[in-house]
Parts: sequence; structure tokens; C-alpha cells
Amino acid sequence: MRHDDAIALRFNDAINARDVAALEALMTAEHRFVDSEGQVTTGRDASVAAWSGFFETFPDYRNDLKVALCEADIVVLRGRSHCSVAELDGPALWSARIEGEQVAEWRVHNDTLGHRRMLGIDF
Repeated sequence: MRHDDAIALRFNDAINARDVAALEALMTAEHRFVDSEGQVTTGRDASVAAWSGFFETFPDYRNDLKVALCEADIVVLRGRSHCSVAELDGPALWSARIEGEQVAEWRVHNDTLGHRRMLGIDF
């Protein structure tokens, strides 16, 4: 496993554990979270607050994912989110931009052929 892959997977492990402190430690100061609708949260403090609220609202949310591609500083992950809320349950794609030992951007993409092609995983 490559170094950037491991960082992206540790970030997802922190999401699955609802471990806000671990997420915070893995975020750059200017971390960006982009949801599947294109809504952007910028900055570590704002992202920590957003994840805290998300975990309170959706306590059963978790991701099962695998690395699909790691190129330069971008890790593309493919898998499935599990949640009792239907809109958050199902196949998805994620991309993580890694800077050093931290995640500079975590982005959720709908799992469509167009997004897979855009991310370079045409399968």
C-alpha cells in the first residue's frame, strides 16, 4: 500500500469510528470537504464542526471502500456508504488530496460512469 493510500484509508477509518479528534489530526489547516452536491466546507475548524454535527445527525453512517487509484497526490476510492437514511446509503466514490501526512481535501462523488471517467477509473 502506498503512503497516500494509507492516509486516505486512515481518514475513512476515523469517519467510521466517528473519531473527530483523529479526523482533525489528519486535516490540513485549510482542509476542504466537498459533498456530492458540491457544497464546500473550508478550514479545519469548520470541517471539524461539520463532522461533529454529521455524526450526531447520522450516528449509523459508515463507509466500506477500497482504493481504486492513487496518482500523484490524489487517492480515488470506490465503495458504499451505509446509513439508515436512504439518501446516504449506497454506492459512492471519494477522492482525497493528500499533502504530506494530511488530507487537504475529501470529496464525495456520486458513483456514475461520468464521475468514474472523470476520476480515471472507467470500470
